[in-house]
Amino acid sequence: MVLPYKPEPYKDFSKEENRKPQLDAIAALEAKYGATYPLFIGGKEVKAKETFASINPADKDKVIGHFQKADVDLAEQAMQAALEAFEEWRFYDFRERANILLKAAQISRRRRYDINAGMILEEGKNWLEADADTAEGIDFLEFYGREMLRLGPNQPVTPFPGENNELRYIALGVGLVIPPWNFPWAILVGMSSAAIVTGNTIILKPSSDSPYMGQIFTEIMREAGLPDGVLNYLTGPGAIAGEYLVKHPKTRFISFTGSKEVGLRIIENAARTAEGQIWIKRVVAEMGGKDCILVDEEADVDAAVEGVAVAAFGFQGQKCSACSRAIIDEKVYDEFVAKLIPRVKQITVGPTTDTANWMGPVINEKALKNTLAYIEIGKKEGKLLTGGNTVEGNGFFLEPTVFGDIAWDARIAKEEIFAPVLALIKCKGFDDGLRIVNSTEFGLTGAVFTQDRTKIEKAKRLFHVGNMYVNRKCTGALVDVQPFGGFNMSGTDSKAGGRDYLLLFMQGKSIAERF
Repeated sequence: MVLPYKPEPYKDFSKEENRKPQLDAIAALEAKYGATYPLFIGGKEVKAKETFASINPADKDKVIGHFQKADVDLAEQAMQAALEAFEEWRFYDFRERANILLKAAQISRRRRYDINAGMILEEGKNWLEADADTAEGIDFLEFYGREMLRLGPNQPVTPFPGENNELRYIALGVGLVIPPWNFPWAILVGMSSAAIVTGNTIILKPSSDSPYMGQIFTEIMREAGLPDGVLNYLTGPGAIAGEYLVKHPKTRFISFTGSKEVGLRIIENAARTAEGQIWIKRVVAEMGGKDCILVDEEADVDAAVEGVAVAAFGFQGQKCSACSRAIIDEKVYDEFVAKLIPRVKQITVGPTTDTANWMGPVINEKALKNTLAYIEIGKKEGKLLTGGNTVEGNGFFLEPTVFGDIAWDARIAKEEIFAPVLALIKCKGFDDGLRIVNSTEFGLTGAVFTQDRTKIEKAKRLFHVGNMYVNRKCTGALVDVQPFGGFNMSGTDSKAGGRDYLLLFMQGKSIAERF
């Protein structure tokens, strides 16, 4: 009997029983710096002609590991392995597929500190952010396993005299899974496990900024008993392996999380019918946001300040759900700013191996340069209230940065920066605030702080995002508590961690047998 699903609790690192094993896991991974990791295709370890290095963004001279730079030939090899494995995997009993996910969840708990260490060192996450990421991945495995138990049997249909009618869900085929670097465990695990448990085989192409997390997931799924060829782990440049596979006639679906620009290119390429293709490719895409928190004149300003600070600068603002705009009623704007700036100045920046540092580095040099360019734009568009500088160290460190008096249509109020940069925007009342909320091309997450019940109900109707929160921060969605996915250019509103998500990786087959 499978117990009901419930979210995985986070570790309390103030306790030595949690702190010591995490320090040990970090030290163990540091001891392996510079190791070389293979691809995994059709149940075999495979090497490419070339490798690339994944570095520690907090100490750019430290190499997490060397990973294979897959080319088109290896991408085709992975496709053939996935096609072959699909012919058996799609007919596995759904309970057996679900059981593999539940086993993987248990193995992930055992390796929890190792997984956390990977994100602390490869992505610069602080301990709590890393552990929350790990817990979310466990939640996906637990929840999707149970969902397959619900969706695996024949589904209810209306009886009809003289016939036996069935509706069953069947797998799609071979899918390409392209997860992002910013939630390199949770999103990777969620996208991959959803496709696998529904009977598909996959080619997993992780970001080149976080390949180690794909390595760990591959190891865990192998240990859980996943048959050869169901998961094929392929690292390397997206322009070679990724685009080749997106356009491949045997690719049945693409599951992508990343930037709007890359997502739209995938959608465009997938829409073109290749020679030999006999289906319409399905694309599940989550493409980012320009998220905001609306602070009403009747808000608890202290609570709003805390919500904005945590949502804007958690993991260096490198979340598609991060608060990059705070829209504040002009009546409480000065009070809000007076309280926010001291709160932001309390944020510590540095290597997150040290728990005294709450904010780590941005992911790479390109991100650092891009953010500094936006900071210069911000200086022209508004008033720099705090931050704006790099931080000493051998990594890509930036101060948490806040700009005030930003116009609602300024560039830093409209464009996704994906970094620790926050724009403060005045609004002339609640209705004007809602207008500004909906003034971007995105629609992923957002929050409103107000004690006015009428305004709360109005926001529920008009605040056009896939995930809206009231009197809390706009980050931190939990699996099956707040199914996650956005509107407009934020993607296909796929609602990851929701009860309809697995249907995106299956197709319904109706069978009627007359007596």
